Amino acid sequence: MRALGATALSLALAACATLPGPSMTADEAPVTVRIVGLNDFHGNLEPVRRPVKLEDGKGGQQEVFAGGAAWLASAVESVRAQNPHSLVIGAGDLISASPLASSLFLDEPTVGVMNRLGMDFTSVGNHEFDRGWKELKRLREGGCEKFTLREPCAVEPDYKGTDYPILAANVRMPDGSTLFPGAAIRRFGSGAGAGAVAVGVIGLTLKGTAQIVDPAGIQCITFEDEADSINALVPGLVADGADAIVVAIHQGLVTEPGDDFNGCGAMAGDLRAILERMDPRVDLVISGHTHRAYVCDFSTVDPARRFTVTSAGAAGTMLTDIALTIDPRRGDVLGVSARNVPVQSPGEGRPENAAFPVFQPDPAVATYVARYVAAAAEVAERTVGRISGAATRERPESPLGNFLADAHLAATQGAGAQIALMNPGGIRSELTARPDGSVTFGDIYGVQPFGNTLVTMTLTGAQLLRVLEEQLANPNEQNVLSVSTGFAMTLAPTRPAGQRVVAATLGGVPIDPAGTYRVTVNNFIAGGGDGFVTLKEGTDATVGPLDLDALEAYLQSAPVMAMPATGRVTMLGS
Repeated sequence: MRALGATALSLALAACATLPGPSMTADEAPVTVRIVGLNDFHGNLEPVRRPVKLEDGKGGQQEVFAGGAAWLASAVESVRAQNPHSLVIGAGDLISASPLASSLFLDEPTVGVMNRLGMDFTSVGNHEFDRGWKELKRLREGGCEKFTLREPCAVEPDYKGTDYPILAANVRMPDGSTLFPGAAIRRFGSGAGAGAVAVGVIGLTLKGTAQIVDPAGIQCITFEDEADSINALVPGLVADGADAIVVAIHQGLVTEPGDDFNGCGAMAGDLRAILERMDPRVDLVISGHTHRAYVCDFSTVDPARRFTVTSAGAAGTMLTDIALTIDPRRGDVLGVSARNVPVQSPGEGRPENAAFPVFQPDPAVATYVARYVAAAAEVAERTVGRISGAATRERPESPLGNFLADAHLAATQGAGAQIALMNPGGIRSELTARPDGSVTFGDIYGVQPFGNTLVTMTLTGAQLLRVLEEQLANPNEQNVLSVSTGFAMTLAPTRPAGQRVVAATLGGVPIDPAGTYRVTVNNFIAGGGDGFVTLKEGTDATVGPLDLDALEAYLQSAPVMAMPATGRVTMLGS
């Protein structure tokens, strides 16, 4: 509920309004609530291996080694220490698609980390549903009931669940209730007296979650329109005395290459249409999903909607330091300031960048993480093969994606597979070898952590071509598939729907719409995930091995596996 104008002006007001004036008592003075924004942590308990590239919006770039739960805890505490009133708010995907030390234990250690750094609220994201809504409820509430192939409570037999609420405003159960509460309110100061302020928080995931998680885990629940869900809750928060309203939404903007990680750029992406319909009484939007870093003033798009929109990248490599300055007398937000702070974590071969603050690891969190890393080490450090060089996952085509498709094809040729297709969202990290070329189980688990099975099905050529069209259905989030050896496709994303697949060949022969082909995919997209709904029409399905087992077997099929070249996918500009 912004009382004044654009962010630049509000920052100045916030800076000079924090001291009471001559006729203003301390209880009447503006109150600053410090907020830590987090998103897309994805169970990254340890620092990421590669440096984060930070653009300055002017053609310059810096690199910084960052992340790690112990360093993140210290960074959070440094932000909290700036003001007596603070909140830590997550925007979803804190769990799943995680490295081995968290994923092997059903992300229970990630919950433990968030409890220890003082998470106050988080929204659900799509990855919170990767293991189904029942397992998500267990993570929230605690206990050891088994809903997955993996054993819960393997390290902590008394797993207690989250200390913080999970918010799910648009996740509707069959009886009309929401899976978790949609909103909450936090009050600061002396009750309802002078100087007291209240912050309302709404949390939700993207409506399209149903298209990007395993349908078997979300049966009977629905994901409703984001803006409608937010707008339905704002009046109640206002009536309950909220002086500021924060939305934590797992949907995001898409910045342009080279945009400043503390800037904004063009504000493209699926979140923009939601923001354009959002109640203007919202003051702050903490977003995620796209793994981009930005701080946007939405009043530059719509002067009536003067909220700030933030995202802190991914993997705990950044947090957003946000200050909400509130006038307690009028119940209005005077200003919002926000900046993304890299969680720099040098050491063990990670050099320091003097341009950014350095955080020391929190000892208690470091000890807690080490317990899980040690529990996973025996499994993680087993050598599974050797590769000829780094396997990268750049889009639209990557050597690693081609390598995975080849591995899946090799594992399912006994089921008649001719083509294997791999969705880019299922490739969660790059594959980096040790100096001797070796890769470990932990390395390949980080690439494919979902435990998907391979499914080989029969598709007509016409159906296969429709699948290829579905790669480009969402211009803001294209899902260009990696394809196995012998298959090639030429795509034109900017052409009209139905004309975007320019060519598709197998062994140099064009795909025959009237022919039939045996195609291998993982069970996630076989069920229509990532929008590949035509795959649900496949017939004569044969369920094969786990994708991870297929990859390990492929690595062991030669002393050193060479990374395949690119050139299987051609993208045309028009």
